[in-house]
Amino acid sequence: MALDDDIRVLAAVKLFRGFTREQLRLMAFGAETITLAAGRKLYAEGAVADCAFVIASGTVALYRQDGDKRTTLSTHGPGTILGELALIAESERPTSASAQTEMTVIRLSRTMFRRILEEFPETAVELHRRITADLESMLERMRAAAERSGNGK
Repeated sequence: MALDDDIRVLAAVKLFRGFTREQLRLMAFGAETITLAAGRKLYAEGAVADCAFVIASGTVALYRQDGDKRTTLSTHGPGTILGELALIAESERPTSASAQTEMTVIRLSRTMFRRILEEFPETAVELHRRITADLESMLERMRAAAERSGNGK
C-alpha cells in the first residue's frame, strides 16, 4: 500500500481521532504493511503484544483454542484496530487472530507510537483524556448491568 493509503486507513481509526495529518504520516512511515492469505494466523493467544494492527482490508477472526476446539469470539474488518493496549503497555494477546479472507494489516509498534506521543505531548494529553472517558463509560455500563441483574449494591 502507498503511504497516502496507510494515512487514510489510520485516520479512520477512532483511537487516532484528532491526530494531525503529520502525526498520521509519521505513524504510517514507521509502520509495516503485512498481507496474509485466508487461514493464516496473525498472532497467537498468550503471545507478547508489542504492537497493534489496523485492518486495512479483509476480515480477521478472533478466537480461543482449547485443544481441537476453536471458539470464534468475534470478526472484524477494515478500520478496526487490534491490540491497541499494546501501544501503551506491556501485555499479552488475550485471543488468537486469523485471517478469514486475504487481508492487509498495518503493524504499529509501541516504540514508534510512544515516540509520537513524546514529540507531540498535547496529543498524549488528549489521548489520555479520551481513554479515561472510555474507561469511565465502560465502568458505568458494568455498574448498570450489575444493578439490572440484581448484583449491584
